[in-house]
Amino acid sequence: MPQILRNCILFFSVILALSASAQRKQIGEARTYLKTGKNLDKAERLMTDLLKDSANQDNKRIYEIWLQSVQKQYEQANERLYTHKQQDTAQFFSLVRRMFSIAFCMDSLDIRPDKKGRVAPELRKDVARDMINYRPNLFFGGAYYVRKSDFQKAYDFFETYLDCTRQPLFTGYDPIFAEDSRMEEASYWACYCGYRMNDPLLALRHRELALRDSSKRDMTFQYVAESWRILHDDSMYVATLQKGFLEYPTSNYFFPRLMDAFTQKGQYRKALAIVDIALEADSLNELYLFAKSNVLMQQERYAESLKYTDKLLTLNDKQADAYYNGGSAYLNIALRMDPQRHKKQVRDMYQKALPYMERYRALAPSETQKWGPALYRIYFNLNMGKQFDEIDKILKK
Repeated sequence: MPQILRNCILFFSVILALSASAQRKQIGEARTYLKTGKNLDKAERLMTDLLKDSANQDNKRIYEIWLQSVQKQYEQANERLYTHKQQDTAQFFSLVRRMFSIAFCMDSLDIRPDKKGRVAPELRKDVARDMINYRPNLFFGGAYYVRKSDFQKAYDFFETYLDCTRQPLFTGYDPIFAEDSRMEEASYWACYCGYRMNDPLLALRHRELALRDSSKRDMTFQYVAESWRILHDDSMYVATLQKGFLEYPTSNYFFPRLMDAFTQKGQYRKALAIVDIALEADSLNELYLFAKSNVLMQQERYAESLKYTDKLLTLNDKQADAYYNGGSAYLNIALRMDPQRHKKQVRDMYQKALPYMERYRALAPSETQKWGPALYRIYFNLNMGKQFDEIDKILKK
């Protein structure tokens, strides 16, 4: 063997020996801190420093001591809270989430097969037992950060809470998760946080479970619908609006958006079916009556449209657009008639349109482009010279 190669082997052997010695020293210091219950933050820092070296990142014992140092910090912080002593709440919850992150990493090392392919985790049972008892504080941590409007941190806590059900660490804990009454609520808050962060993918991640929370189901539908809208998935957006509307037909959210989605595409039959369901739920709702009047107008069913317009105006005689709909309906009926064969009937339609359009003008004086041409036609056909001249001047301006 060449001398230079022997020198290199000797050099690296010395380096490895020194590294192992330093590692043992740091682990020993950390264990001393753990025994005394003091300087636990230093014990944690010693372990995280060791893990900065890639050669140590598969060392299960380092993770074990790291977890113990954080666990003891958590227990001391928990005791301070319990005895009403000074304790930073944010720090307390930070310790909770850190424990779970370490435990998941450590468990992934604990279940690695040995050289013969055997898997025999030695730490999982005790760690899982401890972590399952700490798990409720993940939920409370999320709630804490929601109140602080820190939605990213809140989401991380709820995500970790929910992720426990998928973690191998908790194999065998399915019955406990099945009886967990907070799962649906945690999913709802995760959906809410994703929505507030304007991140549709996060908002949608737990939507199915979130929708099982009946107390917040209507709001979940809204967050889900908005998420599909942001993602430009029109079919899922409309489908979600429909599901939400059918369950909550009197909601101020679903109905107007669903009507817009259908009318913008000229799907008036679908729009009419929706408004009929809404009117079954609330037959005196002004928005629903106006919507039905509008949809019937678009379908050129003017006489039917007038029925809903007049019903609306008996409830609210200040509804400007309802007057416009009524006047337009009579004008359109007149335009459909033969002015030579039905001269009297045509004049009668203009006469009926007159009070609607004049009232609309009074309530919406700035809408000249809407009432101006309509009144121009009405005054002309009714031979109302003075009024016609006034409108003619307004339109020329």
